Amino acid sequence: MDNFFDLTGKVAVVTGASSGLGADAALAYAKAGADVALLARRVEKLDEVKAEIEKIGKRAMAVACDVTDEESVKAAIGKVLEFFGHIDILLNNAGIAVRGGVDSMTVEEWDKSFDTNVKGIFLASKYVVPRMKERGYGKIVNIASINALIADKMDVFIRHSYNSSKAAVVGLTRGMAASYARYGITVNAIGPALFESEMTSGTLFKSEEFLNAYNYTNPAGRPGNRGELNGTVLYLSSDASSYVQGQFIIVDGGSALV
Repeated sequence: MDNFFDLTGKVAVVTGASSGLGADAALAYAKAGADVALLARRVEKLDEVKAEIEKIGKRAMAVACDVTDEESVKAAIGKVLEFFGHIDILLNNAGIAVRGGVDSMTVEEWDKSFDTNVKGIFLASKYVVPRMKERGYGKIVNIASINALIADKMDVFIRHSYNSSKAAVVGLTRGMAASYARYGITVNAIGPALFESEMTSGTLFKSEEFLNAYNYTNPAGRPGNRGELNGTVLYLSSDASSYVQGQFIIVDGGSALV
């Protein structure tokens, strides 16, 4: 039987690849056989991930990229295409969470959330999709969040711009999926619940009250462990999901059930 998860010969682009879930996914791609282009603002952190991928025996490149800036994204994708020649997989992982409600946030804070979480996907996709259409093949995976569906009651964790921007990611995913399926491109989204990362280690994971409440209500009784998102990422990035289109897969230990 064919190995539908084999990514040998594929080129994957990962935004927000310098740490956390993005770095984990980049390594998972390499272990599945893909060459990987690593995009983020912090090139020095990307170099560490690049070295790990090369130890696996796959090619990798680190490219400085600010996903909120069109010229930066255009230049970064251009460098990837020049180096690898094509792009098969785009993992739109770059994201931020800005705390605050609509009664307390500044316009700048609101825009920062949407610029990174939504416009970043738009810009990366803008310069990748045309090349995928030319080749009649592509896998786009957008990292949304369980917070597209659920929200936080505790004042200290209110993040209205995060809720709304991640919900927008799901809507954008569905729109892209419907439009590009005829070109052999699948577009799907993933909604992680609580995983430890740079974004959460200094906030949610520092609150014993929050963690106790999360673990109590979560059917699995714990946050996600490092690497537990990779299976879903690989599924949606491989031919195993060739007939899966416009879906939003929650990876949450059952949080959304209760």
